[in-house]
Amino acid sequence: MQLHFSPSMRSITISSSNNNGGFGELMKIKLAPRHFNFRRLFHTILLLAFLLPFVFILTALVTLEGVNKCSSFDCLGRRLGPKLLGRTDDSKQRLVKNFVKILNQVNSEELPSVMKLPESYAHLVSEMKNNKYSAKEFALMLKGMMERSEREIRESKFAELMNKHFAASAVPKGIHCLSLRLTDEYSSNAHARRQLPSPELLSLLSENLLHHFVLSTDNILAASVVVNSAVQSSLRPEKTVFHVITDKKTYAGMHSWFALNPVSPAIVEVRGIHQFDWLTRENIPVLEAVEGHYGIRKYYHGNHVTGANLSDTTTPRSFASKLQARSPKYISLLNHIRIYLPELFPNLHKVVFLDDDVVIQRDLSPLWDIDLKGKVNGAVETCKGEDEWVMSKRFRNYFNFSHPLIAKNLNPDECAWAYGMNIFDLHTWRKTNIRDTYHSWLKENLKSKLTMWKLGTLPPALIAFKGHVHPIDPSWHMLGLGYQNKSNIDKVKKAAVIHYNGQSKPWLELGFEHLRPYWTKYVDYSNDFIKNCHILE
Repeated sequence: MQLHFSPSMRSITISSSNNNGGFGELMKIKLAPRHFNFRRLFHTILLLAFLLPFVFILTALVTLEGVNKCSSFDCLGRRLGPKLLGRTDDSKQRLVKNFVKILNQVNSEELPSVMKLPESYAHLVSEMKNNKYSAKEFALMLKGMMERSEREIRESKFAELMNKHFAASAVPKGIHCLSLRLTDEYSSNAHARRQLPSPELLSLLSENLLHHFVLSTDNILAASVVVNSAVQSSLRPEKTVFHVITDKKTYAGMHSWFALNPVSPAIVEVRGIHQFDWLTRENIPVLEAVEGHYGIRKYYHGNHVTGANLSDTTTPRSFASKLQARSPKYISLLNHIRIYLPELFPNLHKVVFLDDDVVIQRDLSPLWDIDLKGKVNGAVETCKGEDEWVMSKRFRNYFNFSHPLIAKNLNPDECAWAYGMNIFDLHTWRKTNIRDTYHSWLKENLKSKLTMWKLGTLPPALIAFKGHVHPIDPSWHMLGLGYQNKSNIDKVKKAAVIHYNGQSKPWLELGFEHLRPYWTKYVDYSNDFIKNCHILE
């Protein structure tokens, strides 16, 4: 590239070399014949000196692309303009537009029934080369492969949820072994049958100056963790009394465990449902009807996939929720027993009810000092908190508001609260109609073929305790460790009670490994029964 001044200084020519070894004119600038201004000339040359490197680069790019006949900025602009501005070639744009048009057309069409889909992308490419499909045929084949993949992924996800449901519902071999061995010990070992508590301590079971906990479960290992964690975390264990309620088949094993593994100075009482005189058919007619009704048993023990309505619009989350609601434990009297606490413990004024999947990490004696302000139930609300997955539960999450009775009587935005760690003022409770309300709504749900709510015992309790709940600080009860694997570890460590509500119980293989140690630290692995049953090995 060269710069030439005419002898008269009236023109400046910019030229570049061509393929023949000569020079081609690239730009020619004419200067005015009169009033020649050297300052303007200097500025022009300076500007050209700035532009020339860019002209050189553009020319080189065009040459590299095989365009070697460009001799003007007009040619360069036509060829390089779209590239510099990020635009593609018109032919490419037309190709993309036509293909998108074909895809939209194919999207509304059904796949031919005789179409054979390639097994993989490599097979698709191979068939394209061999058979030279049209764009529409390719689009149809692509659509078929995508639909097949989506269907397989969906089926795999629901199969995983189903397997997890059955794994969570089953009794692990080690826990079953523990129950059997302890039951056998009850029949052969007098120490395993000794009275709980000892006769001189019986009067303390109704002493209201002590701190009374109620635990209802048929899981011996889980019960041991709840009791051990509560006693070890207590500042005054001598004031702690545990009332463990279990079913008839587990009673002997449960009694054996606490008889052979005392937690002195705390007091433990073990009672089977069959030992409560008040629990007769006449006093619990609704639950008898629920357990004996054919439709109810089919609902809980039938085909879970069919019952959960696995339609195209069913999401994995809703499917998991429906499966959980079909757990047989929801028709167990042990699960409903808390609604009868005032009658089962007529001499007690206040108790703390605990689920068997909790761990106590802090002294709970201050719970007895909380003023419930005339309410019956002290509970953590579950609609407020940083964890939107766990702490976002309102009535709409539990009830079917398309049902006229639900829509008429409940507010979908009302805040829900948690079962699992509840302070119950039994003295105030006895002055209410909470139990009757609970029974009446169970009857209505039975009449409605279980269409009013979807989760176990909490929904009727949300209705029965409506207006009788006093919120307590969330740090007392942290939920979600059984279905939320992203639980905040700092909050887990600081919470007074952590609750493994959900399917991933810490005693199951599907429990979350990083959350399990907060539970297993209270398992006595030196115990012969634990070792011989290979618990959690």
